[in-house]
Amino acid sequence: MNKPIPQDKKIILFDGVCNLCNNAVNFIIERDKDDVFRFASLQSEVGKKLVSERGIDTENMDSMVLIEPGVAYYQRSTAALEISKGLSGAYSMLSYFSVLPEGLRDSLYNLVAKNRYKWFGKKDACMIPTPELKAKFLD
Repeated sequence: MNKPIPQDKKIILFDGVCNLCNNAVNFIIERDKDDVFRFASLQSEVGKKLVSERGIDTENMDSMVLIEPGVAYYQRSTAALEISKGLSGAYSMLSYFSVLPEGLRDSLYNLVAKNRYKWFGKKDACMIPTPELKAKFLD
């Protein structure tokens, strides 16, 4: 790992070859006005280390993961809703959907996750952040 894991930032682990996931990361970065988040792909050394430390099974992983160091980690729809709390503007209000049953939310999330490559495409390799964004990535 090149950089230490920041304890004061929330870490988003994402599928680095998924177009939908990469677009979601760019969406979050644009709305992360308070510099809350850091990012790492699930395929990176740091991503593998973080999921391993938490005992997350990556074999059937179709989810982004949000890690709050020293607090908790979240997957699927709960991760997405927790992330929305840190976004600027009306996007933070998406967190109100957490009142819906997790099973219902995750059913929709899983449908999109299962079809993300078919619907949105896939890259041959993980995205490489621009020099301006490099500080936001852990790998």
